[in-house]
Amino acid sequence: MSATRLVSLAAVVGAAVVLAIAPSGARAEAEGSPEWRLEQPQPPPPPAGIPQETPHPIGLGKIGDIEFLAPNRGLLITAGNPPTIPPGVWWYDGASWREISTVCGGTDGRIAWAGPDEFWTVSDGRPGQAGSEPGKPAPLADNTLCHFAAPAGKLEVVGSYATLAFQPNSYQAMHAAGCISPSDCWFAGDLLPPGRRGAFQLHWNGSSLVEEPNPEGRLVESMQGYEGSLYEGVRFAPSDLITPEEEERIFAGEPSVLHIINPIGAQSTFVFPRIGVPHYAPEELPEALDFFHLSADEPALWGAADPALPLKSGGEVTIVRDSGGIWSQLLGYSTDPEGKNPFTKFDASEVKAEPAREKQNEAASSIAAEPGSESAWLALSSEGNAALGPVAPAMVARVSSVGAVSERQTLPTSEEVAEGVGPKGAADKVVCPAFNDCWLATTQGWLFHRAQGSYAEVTDPAYPELGQPITFRPPDQGLPVIVPDAPPPDDSGERPFTPNEKQVQESAPTPAKVTVALLSNVRSRLVHGTTLELRFRLAVKAHIRLIAKRRRSVVASTSMLTLASGNRKLLLRLDPRRWPTKLELQTHALAPLPTVSARAGASETISTRLTVLPRVAPLTGLVPQL
Repeated sequence: MSATRLVSLAAVVGAAVVLAIAPSGARAEAEGSPEWRLEQPQPPPPPAGIPQETPHPIGLGKIGDIEFLAPNRGLLITAGNPPTIPPGVWWYDGASWREISTVCGGTDGRIAWAGPDEFWTVSDGRPGQAGSEPGKPAPLADNTLCHFAAPAGKLEVVGSYATLAFQPNSYQAMHAAGCISPSDCWFAGDLLPPGRRGAFQLHWNGSSLVEEPNPEGRLVESMQGYEGSLYEGVRFAPSDLITPEEEERIFAGEPSVLHIINPIGAQSTFVFPRIGVPHYAPEELPEALDFFHLSADEPALWGAADPALPLKSGGEVTIVRDSGGIWSQLLGYSTDPEGKNPFTKFDASEVKAEPAREKQNEAASSIAAEPGSESAWLALSSEGNAALGPVAPAMVARVSSVGAVSERQTLPTSEEVAEGVGPKGAADKVVCPAFNDCWLATTQGWLFHRAQGSYAEVTDPAYPELGQPITFRPPDQGLPVIVPDAPPPDDSGERPFTPNEKQVQESAPTPAKVTVALLSNVRSRLVHGTTLELRFRLAVKAHIRLIAKRRRSVVASTSMLTLASGNRKLLLRLDPRRWPTKLELQTHALAPLPTVSARAGASETISTRLTVLPRVAPLTGLVPQL
């Protein structure tokens, strides 16, 4: 999972979040410990005139990720459960979940918070991506990005990013996402195509999205923000193309199971630490363990890894923890309490020799650090449990900082079963935004909540109201714009010439023609003090790029975009510390410019060098109209 709570974002959004989540009084404390209870949202209301499919809660479909910026500010992304639940994004305001977007859902999507009203999703692509392999469908699962923000006070998809399939630069499937700050976000996943070493990674630097592969050839499966950096959990495989330095670390018995991405400005972007864990059995290779699921609270970073399948001798559920820069192994080879692993109870030979139902090892599909408790929750499953599919019960366990399992729970609880609640699928994703406040998503898209008391409901006007989700996803930046072969229908409202009028028109002298400017009606404004919005009209399809310079240095730029003719908009994030002194537009028309009568006059024209005056005060100055 990506960052559950972005500790590194505290300085950026902390004040706003504190004000947004402060309850009206001290949080209510019920007697005894809180209990897990089913807390499934109602299905979204159908469009006007269409009857409701079902008035009762149903599964939301595969929930790829569930993330909280605060206990009453959460998001989840789902693959959907058609026809009632479309793929998309849901929002939690402290009182209930509601659908806020029917676009940008994902097969196994991810969410990265960038601020209270800004986040990214790893989403599925859209049909129609061209490729160089006729007859072979383009891969669409989890290989595009959506950028949600509220530049005009209302949440919208401000950017969509994808590439053509089957190309050397095609985006690979992404399994992890996280933001160090709003202008420093990373997305990672599969290895680069054959012949290239490294893991596919995209970096949002505040103005553009660029590919920055991790040089270590390990597939990235998880990402977590911690102490101002991003930690990645990577999967080991014998076929990985690795660097000599990584080979040396493996030979020394200290493989880099976690990779670190440092913030912009650090001396090294990627760091591959030797942390001293996990511990391996004699002659056990690193690939005996799968990747580490990651989670963090203020004082600690937690990781949980399962034995790689098929189960290898010596491999067992392993839990590690970093507190104050000191790593420890709580569960795993040579560190299990009383010498027995509470989850991997049988080795490979025992499992093979006994009937499957008699010898069942458990695996951790997710981990969630519980703030203020020195403990973490695990979402558990087993081979037999997962095989039950929709009727599987969900299993969770709480592990302390010394490796003791203090609590186990099967969901729904016996009390809920007595109330008529049936199984909702195996445990899949678990997250804890606060002490005694955790959420569990099952494989069937059902939500269980463990809470004590309640928080104040967040009223954020940026988020869509119930029944009014975002339905528009802009064209993908990185894909060519397809221009229709036929001209658009005439909707001008003008009547045709009468025969007499046409004869007069044909007999009149032909007026001189002038070429229309490629760009016209150019206007600009600052949004939220640091984002430049440039609006303009293109006469024809064109390549266009906006560059911001401070004297001779480029301080921000968009990628080179292909835009169709018509009214268009560019957004460029500016750095207050390096405020530009001028803007430049790089343009290249992809079709002949039209001509108009000289008597009518050509459209307003502008220079491709645009001056930006210094702002009156940081974050509040205005860019003049262009």
